[in-house]
Amino acid sequence: MTSVDATPIAADAAFENLRQELRRGALVLAVLARLGTEHYGYALRKALVEQGMDIDENTLYPLLRRLETQGLLDSEWREVYRRPKRFYRLSTVGEEVLARLLEQWTDLDTTIRRINGEDPS
Repeated sequence: MTSVDATPIAADAAFENLRQELRRGALVLAVLARLGTEHYGYALRKALVEQGMDIDENTLYPLLRRLETQGLLDSEWREVYRRPKRFYRLSTVGEEVLARLLEQWTDLDTTIRRINGEDPS
């Protein structure tokens, strides 16, 4: 087996690609977790950003539509200050899926810590 030294540029590119993959799954989990409480899109984005999960509107809205299509979210239009806003919340299926995903997240975190030589007691 031959080892090839990675250049800093190649390492940075690889890191960025893998970081984006990891982040995609975490974004789904964060959105589902936050929608245990009803939010409209902008308020949801603001709440996520305030808690350290930066998400662009061009990522959030398609994600919300996809999660709703998958049956994980319910939504309804309401007028707020004479402006229509779409409010999202977890569906019953979404609540079940979130609970299972959080369990998986915890299990994966424990496993990775163990593999990394940490003691995840």
